Amino acid sequence: MTILRRFLFPAALMVVALIAAALPAAAEKLSLAAISAYFNGFKTATAEFTQINDDGTISTGRLFLKRPGRVRFEYDPPEDVLVIADGTRVGVIDGKSNTGPQAYPLSRTPLKIILAARVDLGRENMVTGHESDGTTTTVTARDPEHPEYGSLSLVFTSDPVELRQWVIEDGAGARTTVVLGDMRTGVDIADARFEIPGIGVQPTDR
Repeated sequence: MTILRRFLFPAALMVVALIAAALPAAAEKLSLAAISAYFNGFKTATAEFTQINDDGTISTGRLFLKRPGRVRFEYDPPEDVLVIADGTRVGVIDGKSNTGPQAYPLSRTPLKIILAARVDLGRENMVTGHESDGTTTTVTARDPEHPEYGSLSLVFTSDPVELRQWVIEDGAGARTTVVLGDMRTGVDIADARFEIPGIGVQPTDR
């Protein structure tokens, strides 16, 4: 899973500098119900992103999200990589690799929490951290049935509620931070964007 960890699972302190200028004034901590309602209020979204990998390297690109179960990360050059979740699997297509696409079950990634058909952060034992620094609200969640799959920390601003970044920590402790630009929700995204090249199509896991 080295390649997948490099591009999806593997936060650096640099993230503070990337988002500090865009943060709003002090705000109260967002409730889990409000955050769940935020996710359940849209099915599709696009955004520019900056990714800080576990080794300190930085990548940029654009993501396309279509719940349930689908997301596509298009990385800017010099990266020649696509990461696509098609509803049941996460596929990594590395243009510099001779091994072809690699695929892993979406159910084994913490990202599935926000790709669910209905997000419910109030589910028993799902949320392991819920705090505010007066400006942002951070929620850390994991699959309560499989905590060994890792955790997902989500950072939100309020008024209006908006996801600003996430940090994925895999079962081995490797961390990847994704800082989001302004998200556009309710956009039309073709299903074909979430087909993993060279692997074929499976039904969406709802």
